[in-house]
Amino acid sequence: MNDTLNLWKAGLAEAPDEIWQRAGLRVLILADNALTRLPPALGRLRRLHTLDLGHNRLAEIPEEIGELSGLTRCLYLHDNRLTRLPGSLERLDRLGYLNVGENPLGSLPEELGGMAGLVELRAQHAELTGLPGSIGQLGALRELWLRGNRITALPAGVSALRALRQLELRENALSEVPEPLRGLPRLRHLDLRGNRIRTLPDWVAELPALEKLDLRWNPLDEGVDDGPVVRALGERGCVVLG
Repeated sequence: MNDTLNLWKAGLAEAPDEIWQRAGLRVLILADNALTRLPPALGRLRRLHTLDLGHNRLAEIPEEIGELSGLTRCLYLHDNRLTRLPGSLERLDRLGYLNVGENPLGSLPEELGGMAGLVELRAQHAELTGLPGSIGQLGALRELWLRGNRITALPAGVSALRALRQLELRENALSEVPEPLRGLPRLRHLDLRGNRIRTLPDWVAELPALEKLDLRWNPLDEGVDDGPVVRALGERGCVVLG
């Protein structure tokens, strides 16, 4: 199709210049190559709804990515060498899916909160120690995947994620169940495997939509796994693994 260009595993060290002349492209796949840079001309492709740059060697993304006003479906930036994300991402306020995992980012920018259309955000194994306070502005967010980071706490803004259904915090550095999760009305699956959690606060049993709570590989205090919180969850059909 003329509106799709698939250069997956094409052995590219550099993207061909003619790509940036194809203003009618809707889908561009440059995944699994050896790209180290992208030109500012990327910003010309304003009809793209899907862009896959995963599994390359990119150390930075040009600010011109914010000019891709048609990017509404997916943006894959995972498995690169990114140490920061451009602030211009906030202009992609209709994008539904963003994957920035497997990059040595260290942090996510405050501008992330401008991406109001995000439904799913993946930032696994990105060396994160926390999340920006602006995360609470992502009112449409349903899935948040954060496995294998260094997160010790969640910002208060997480309490505003009223649409959140799936939260993966596996293999982080949490010493307690994050308080900002309290009262989230649609949270169904909460994965807390491989943290440093010892106790469960009473409010966990009050999460109205919780269907699965995974606590495996935490140093839980004796009796927590069959205590009142776990019993209350089990009585209403929530699966608790610990």
